[in-house]
Amino acid sequence: MAKVVFMGAGSTVFARNVIGDCMCREALKDSHFALYDIDADRLAESKYILDVINKNVNGGRATITAHLGVRNRKAALKGADFVVNAIQVGGYEPSTVIDFEIPKKFGLRQTIADTLGIGGIFRALRTIPVMLDFGYEMEQVCPNAWLLNYTNPMAMLTGAMLKATDVKTVGLCHSVQVCVSSLFKSLGLDTGEGFDRIQAKIAGINHMAWLLELTRDGKDLYPEIKKIAARKVKEWRKNKNEFIDGGRKIMKECEGGNMIRLEMMRLFGYYVTESSEHNAEYAPWWIKSRYPEIADEYRIPLDEYPRRCVNQIAGWKKMYQELHDDPKLSHTLSNEYGSLIMESIVADKPVQIGGNVINNGLITNLPSDAVVEVPCLVNRNGVQGTFVGDLPTQCAAMNMTNINVQLLTIEAALTLKKERIYQAALLDPHTAAELPVDKIIKMCDALIEAHGDMLPKYR
Repeated sequence: MAKVVFMGAGSTVFARNVIGDCMCREALKDSHFALYDIDADRLAESKYILDVINKNVNGGRATITAHLGVRNRKAALKGADFVVNAIQVGGYEPSTVIDFEIPKKFGLRQTIADTLGIGGIFRALRTIPVMLDFGYEMEQVCPNAWLLNYTNPMAMLTGAMLKATDVKTVGLCHSVQVCVSSLFKSLGLDTGEGFDRIQAKIAGINHMAWLLELTRDGKDLYPEIKKIAARKVKEWRKNKNEFIDGGRKIMKECEGGNMIRLEMMRLFGYYVTESSEHNAEYAPWWIKSRYPEIADEYRIPLDEYPRRCVNQIAGWKKMYQELHDDPKLSHTLSNEYGSLIMESIVADKPVQIGGNVINNGLITNLPSDAVVEVPCLVNRNGVQGTFVGDLPTQCAAMNMTNINVQLLTIEAALTLKKERIYQAALLDPHTAAELPVDKIIKMCDALIEAHGDMLPKYR
C-alpha cells in the first residue's frame, strides 16, 4: 500500500483529479491519501468530495485522512511514498494582487505573472521557503519519497528543491500533454482520425519547451502547418477590432487567441508548449506601453490571471455545492501525469512523460544547473531525464533569457541577498524592455515592503 500526501489539498478540483486518478489505477486503489492544508474549510470540502469518490469509484478501499496546519504537517508526511505539491503561498489576496498592482504603478503590465517576470520572481521568493520546510521535514520522515511538484514558478521551485535538499523531485506541467492538440486547434485542423498516429519530440524549459519534431507516419508536418499558420495570423492581425479591451472578450484559440505562439513558431522555427498569454510576458516584444495597439493586435489579455482568480473564487462555492449534492459523484482518468508516475514506480510499469529535472548535460547547450523540461523515463527506479543534445541555437538563446532570471531568483532565495533580486528583475526580458534601472530597483523594494512577512528578511 502506497502513501500519497497532497500538499495544498484545499485546491479541491486539482486534488480530485490527481487523487481520483489514483483511485482509478489498480496498483494505487488501496493507498493512504493524506490531505494537508492550512485552510480548514477548504480541507474539509476536499475530504468530503474525495470520500464520496472513494466510495463510488473505489469501493471504499482507500484510506483518506486530513491534516490541518503546520503543526500537523510532519505527521501527514511521515512514511510517505509520494508527495504532491499544489500550494499557493499568499493566495489571490494579498499576494497575487500585490504582484500585479505594484508593478502596474511603475508602468509594468502583466498577463499571468506566475512563472517569469516580476510576478514570477516574487511568487518564487515567497514559495521557496515554504517548500524548503516541506523538504527538510521529508528528509526526516519520508527520505525515500518522490516530490511531484505542480506549483509555479515550476523551474524555480523545482530547482530550489533539487539544489537545497536531498528530496527526489520532478516538476510536472500540463502544457506538454496538450501542446500538439493546441497547435492543431489553433489552426482549425482535425484532431480526429489519424491524430493518434502523430509523434512529437518536446524539450526546452517549462512553459518554453519546443516542439522539435512533429511527424505522422514518418512525414514531417511542420512545412504545411507553418504555411497555414502564416496565412491565418495575417488574417487575424487585420481583424483586431474583434478583441475588446477592459472586460475583454477572450478569443477562442481557433479565432486568433494563440497568435504569440504561432508568431514565435514563424520567427524561431518551432512551436512552444505554453499559452500565448504566458509567452507574451516571457519576451520583450509583445507587451509595450509605448505601443498599446500590439496587445489588441495579438489578442494579449492583460491582467488575465487576477480576472481568472476572481471568477474562480466566485464560482467555487456553486461548484462545490453541485459536487456535494451529487451522491453519484464519480471520476474518470484525467491527463495528469501524477498517478501515472506513481503507478509506474509502485508496479514497475515503465512509461514516458515530460518532466522538469536538473539539466546535468541532458540539453547540452543549456547550463547544467538549469531545470529543463525533457522526455523522462519512469519505472521502479523513479524518474530519469533522457538525453536531448543541443537545441537549435535560437531556441536555446530564448530559453537562456528565462534561465538567467530563474537561476538568480533561486540564488536570491537561498542566500537572502537583495542584490540577487534586483539582478533577476534587471535581466527579465519584459521588465527590462519596459523600465529603466532605477525604476526596476524601486519596484523591487516596493514589492518587498508590500509582501512584508510573506518574505524572509533580505540583506
